[in-house]
Amino acid sequence: MTEITRLDQNARRSRAVVHGDTIYLAGHTADDRAADAAGQTRQVLAKIDEMLAAAGSDKSKLLNITIWLADMKDFAAMNEVYDAWVVQGHTPARCCGEVKLALPEIRVEIMAVAAR
Repeated sequence: MTEITRLDQNARRSRAVVHGDTIYLAGHTADDRAADAAGQTRQVLAKIDEMLAAAGSDKSKLLNITIWLADMKDFAAMNEVYDAWVVQGHTPARCCGEVKLALPEIRVEIMAVAAR
């Protein structure tokens, strides 16, 4: 049986779950929610980098990214930051959509799946 490791776990969620050679990241949001969409995207991508490192991986091994925006008007600002961050030649499968997020000040939430 393949071991399951949970990182940064509380009663409700784990920030990351490692099963075999696959890492599943929870939805991550910015700590500074007063930031604009670009600023929030930078913060979230930094958190993803940290969680991937803690799980023994990095962004070059991303398999899938799911991006939720509170408003699609932030699509270009988010993409500008994302495009500078993602490893060219190693881009993951991706989707992006507009959803009502948990709090009105959250502009961006991102989930990811990566290989180890």
